[in-house]
Amino acid sequence: MKNLSLGDLIRRPESGAFLGLAFVLVFFVVFGSVEFLKPAGAASWLNVAANLGIVAIPVGLLMISGELDISIGAMIPAGALTVAIISGYYDMPIWIGIIGSLGLGLIVGLINGFLVIRTAVPSLIVTLGTLFAVQGLILGCSVLLTGTTSVALSPAESGAVAKAIFGSFVGGGFQVTIFWWLALTAVYVFYVHFSPFGNWIFAMGGDMVSARNAGIPTDKLTVTLFVLSSVSASFVGMCQAILFNVAQVSAGMTFIFNSIIAVVVGGVLLTGGFGSILGIFLGTITFAIVNQGIYFTTFDRNWSSLIIGVMLLLAVLMNNTFRIMALTYSPKKK
Repeated sequence: MKNLSLGDLIRRPESGAFLGLAFVLVFFVVFGSVEFLKPAGAASWLNVAANLGIVAIPVGLLMISGELDISIGAMIPAGALTVAIISGYYDMPIWIGIIGSLGLGLIVGLINGFLVIRTAVPSLIVTLGTLFAVQGLILGCSVLLTGTTSVALSPAESGAVAKAIFGSFVGGGFQVTIFWWLALTAVYVFYVHFSPFGNWIFAMGGDMVSARNAGIPTDKLTVTLFVLSSVSASFVGMCQAILFNVAQVSAGMTFIFNSIIAVVVGGVLLTGGFGSILGIFLGTITFAIVNQGIYFTTFDRNWSSLIIGVMLLLAVLMNNTFRIMALTYSPKKK
């Protein structure tokens, strides 16, 4: 077996993400309290990472392929309100609400995908349009059907089984979505790094025309990735509604930039063609730790946004530095 050299290691997309994660961990261990690493503290940032990570991976795959989906900001509350209205307001079985929630994600994903492949409009503009369209749709439907923008979904309406699978706490403060996140990450690792599916995505991000000429089903793959993104966002919204027993129209917008930040920190290039599932996974954890870790320090909370911004910028710069080192590295000849 060929031995891995230093150049091989730092050339990996996740190398910078790993160093960024190590940096923020050391920072909060030094400047924070020991509570940061205890179960209650770990739960605070793992819960954030799980919900964000389920969305960040398909968003990252879209970015690797050269596309972008910002409609996830509307799909999360859409998924939550769909299950809440169907099963909470109209008292239908929870599984019908779950199917409706995921079905809405499927429809929006298909719309995004087909608009991108059938028009010359960039995916940023297409998904910006669907972002506002879905926002308006869920707001209007919520007020029209229920008379409010906040719909309750009680534990009794969710049912014990659905509550345990999609919206419960394990071991005290750990959300069950953590297990979904880990399981989905494992599935993505297999399909992206150990099957032709992943090679096709990277080829699309490198050169879409060449990928199409090589026989790669670029249109089908693009639509599939947009469907994965929308369905994942709907799934997160659905889980949050079942967990917190309520769905609100205003939830989800922060996921747009948070997912992009996590993906970029994870080593994915905005220009496409470069990245890894492990890198996105590490980038998501890094963002979650920075986002929650500030509350375990003695720093004034009024400066929290500044500190978070600076630390994330440093993590991205570190990532870029090691990527450049990887591209310029050449082993010395003996």
